[in-house]
Amino acid sequence: MRPLRPGDPAPDFTVTAHDGRRVSLADFVGRQPLVVYFFPRCGTPVCTRQACTFRDAYQHFVEAGAAVIGVSGCSADRQRRFAAERRLPFLLVRDADGSLQQAFGVGKLLGIFPGRVTFVIDREGTIRHVSRSLFQAGRHVSEALAVVRELVAAAAG
Repeated sequence: MRPLRPGDPAPDFTVTAHDGRRVSLADFVGRQPLVVYFFPRCGTPVCTRQACTFRDAYQHFVEAGAAVIGVSGCSADRQRRFAAERRLPFLLVRDADGSLQQAFGVGKLLGIFPGRVTFVIDREGTIRHVSRSLFQAGRHVSEALAVVRELVAAAAG
């Protein structure tokens, strides 16, 4: 599948979060913007830095009316530990079989490692921004927050 781009509809999904609740795209469409970020592995240095940067900016996302979801192939236990250790206030979801990664067109580095890609989805379920950078994890957060703020400002008129 080709990588998704701004203007594409976000793929529908229903997944289980690290806290056991079921989450779907439909939970957000018509209600609020959604940031979905894919990361390779819980606990690695760059992934930890990215998660902590999202954590530190989380209140700004909430104030702007957006939700944040992190996606990795890590086990549910590992995600729960990672979320607890790093005090992550947002949901992590498991993509064990890579189907969510495939639906979003998130490729693999060297055909092995899951990619690091962040999507900003508007209230209508349309992708408005995509960040792709394996090592500049902080950029994903700042770009996503800027786009969310633009979406909210445009909706306010």
